[in-house]
Amino acid sequence: MICTTDRTGIFDQVQRVREVRCHRKDAAIDEITASQVPVILRGFVDDWPVVDAARTSDTALQAYMNRFDKGAVVPISAGPAELDGRLFYNDSFTGMNVDRGNATFTMFLDRVFKYGPADPPPLIYLASTDVDEVMPGFRNENDVDFGDLAPLRSVWIGTRTRVAAHNDLPLNIACVAAGKRRFTLFPPDQTPNLYVGPFELTPAGRPVSLVDFAEPDLERFPKFEQAVKTAQIADLYPGDAIFIPSMWWHHVEASGSVNILVNYWWRTSPAHLGTPQDVLNHAMMTLRDLPPDEKRIWKHMFEHYVFDTDGSESEHIPTHARGIMGPVTSSVAARVRAFLRERLNR
Repeated sequence: MICTTDRTGIFDQVQRVREVRCHRKDAAIDEITASQVPVILRGFVDDWPVVDAARTSDTALQAYMNRFDKGAVVPISAGPAELDGRLFYNDSFTGMNVDRGNATFTMFLDRVFKYGPADPPPLIYLASTDVDEVMPGFRNENDVDFGDLAPLRSVWIGTRTRVAAHNDLPLNIACVAAGKRRFTLFPPDQTPNLYVGPFELTPAGRPVSLVDFAEPDLERFPKFEQAVKTAQIADLYPGDAIFIPSMWWHHVEASGSVNILVNYWWRTSPAHLGTPQDVLNHAMMTLRDLPPDEKRIWKHMFEHYVFDTDGSESEHIPTHARGIMGPVTSSVAARVRAFLRERLNR
């Protein structure tokens, strides 16, 4: 069992994520992703050569990884062992608690394999970087067939790390290639109990929970106890994967000496629709501070035109004149973006 950094015991009785044993060659992606809750895919990529190397030794793993090292320059995060692997804000919330910069993949790998076995190790981390840019040819031997889908394939490599709870819009299948990963997950409706931090300044583009899962401060974050009651935990080893539905909160802890994860992100809706996060950001700016009576009016407007729509709200308008009130095709989306740019730049 993975040794979690939880020092309070608050997660001791948390529910385990449902798991199935299935292999990538036999699994139907659409069946996996039909689940509305996370699912562990035990042994999903256990035939990947990188997994075999990881199970052999760190030396074998480094030799295997070096095969795909073409000297690419990659973005890395680094910090002292005192951080206990936690990527987070600095004390003043003016930036992050790690140093960020670029290094060659060669230098990065050497440092991870050199310092990863230390106890405790420094934090050295490469996050969410396109696999093909970092390791050309890696996917020829280590990949998942998504058929007609075209997911974004990202790699995450580092020493021991703790990534704060966050959520993502795309669907996600995350595959452990090396090391150990513990995912602690919460349903999307737990946002009020997770004490989400700033929207504009984030560790990696998505807002994160401010709660330290190793030592939750329940005086400062009392509602977190309610979130824990809904939590699910998944412990993953080399060859395992997990499916995470859209917008599920997940805290990720990597506890091996060298940790490698490859994940696949994709959306079921067309890319031209944009991201709902932009809508939320703009709504917070324009609607949140209105007088209560006006907010209620706009709540009804959103219910009518967005959340409770059934087509009847636009059937009185000729089809050619419906614009955004009709189906949002790529051409309609382009026209609306141009309209919004003009309005926002006034």
